Amino acid sequence: MKDKIINLFTALESDNIGKSFPLDYCLPVYHCVSDEDLPHMKHIIKYKNTRQFEKDLDYISKQFRFVDWNEFKNFTSGNVKTGKKIALLTFDDGFREFYDLVAPVLERKGIYACNFINPAFIDNKELMFRCKSSLIIDKISELKVVDTEVYNVLSLEKKTTLEMLQRHLLTINYQKKDVLDNLAERLEVDFQSYLKEYKPYLSTGELKKLTEKGFGISSHSWDHPKYGDLSLEQQMNTTNKTFAYLKENGFLYESFAFPFTDFGVKKDFFDELFKNEEMYCSFGAAGVKLDSEKKNFQRIPMEMGESAERILKKETAYFRLKRLMNKNTIVRK
Repeated sequence: MKDKIINLFTALESDNIGKSFPLDYCLPVYHCVSDEDLPHMKHIIKYKNTRQFEKDLDYISKQFRFVDWNEFKNFTSGNVKTGKKIALLTFDDGFREFYDLVAPVLERKGIYACNFINPAFIDNKELMFRCKSSLIIDKISELKVVDTEVYNVLSLEKKTTLEMLQRHLLTINYQKKDVLDNLAERLEVDFQSYLKEYKPYLSTGELKKLTEKGFGISSHSWDHPKYGDLSLEQQMNTTNKTFAYLKENGFLYESFAFPFTDFGVKKDFFDELFKNEEMYCSFGAAGVKLDSEKKNFQRIPMEMGESAERILKKETAYFRLKRLMNKNTIVRK
C-alpha cells in the first residue's frame, strides 16, 4: 500500500524537478560505477554502468547547479545566494572505479565530487565485511552442493534454500564479521588474494592524485561499522582515527559521512563531533529529509535500480507525503 501511494504521488510530480524539489540542495551518493561484473559488489549494491551514470549526471545538471566543496559550504552557510538549486556529488567507500572511470567522466563534464573513504581498506589492506559477504555469495552460487559445515557455522538447518542462505549472509553485521572469515576458509575464498589481484580499493597515491585534480577525499569512519550499533566511545574512536589519517595525508577533514546510515545515532554523538571546530558538517543517507541536527545533511542513494529522474521524483513525492504527517524531519534525542 505504501509503495502504491508513493508511486501515485511520484506520477504527479512535475518534470521540472529542479523547481519543485523541496530542498535548496540535492546530495546524490554513489559507491561505484562499472561496466564489468564486480563479485565483491554485485550482491550488495545495484551499481550503475558508465552510460547510466552519465545519463544521471546530465539529468541532474539540467535541474541543479553542481558545486564544489567550498561552494557547498558558502551556499549552505548562507554566504552565497544562487537562482538555481545546487547539487553536491558524493561517493562512498573509496573504490578503484572512482579513479579509473568516474573521475575522467567528471573532469570532462566539469563536475566536482567528494569521496568518503575508510582508511582501513585503502591500499587494499583489507576488504569491507559486506564485500566479503558478496564474494562468499558468489562462491556459493557456483557450487552444486554446499558443505553442511557452512550451515552449521551460520546456525541454519541444512534444508535452508540457497536463496535463504544468501539472504542470511547479508544480515551478518560488523560485530559478527569474523564469521565471514570462518566461512571463507571453509569455502576456499581467499580475500587477500582477491585484494592483491583485483585491487578493489584506491591507493594512497591515487587519492593524492585525485586531490591534485581538485576532488575531495573525506571521512567515512575507519572500517565501516554501523554507528547506531556502537557506543559513543566507539563512535568517536573510529571517527577520530580517520580524521588523523586525513590530516596526515592532506585530505579534506571538515566533513564526515556515516557508513550505512545514521539511523539510531543520538544527539550526544553530534554534540561530541562538533566540539571539533574544524568540522563543518556531517552527512547521512536517508534521502530527502530534514534533520534536527542542522549540520547533518541527508544524501540521496542513487543505486536503487532506477534512473536519477525517477529517484528524485520519488524522493520529492515521499517528502511531500511525510510532510503531510509531519514526519519529514529526523529528530535526535
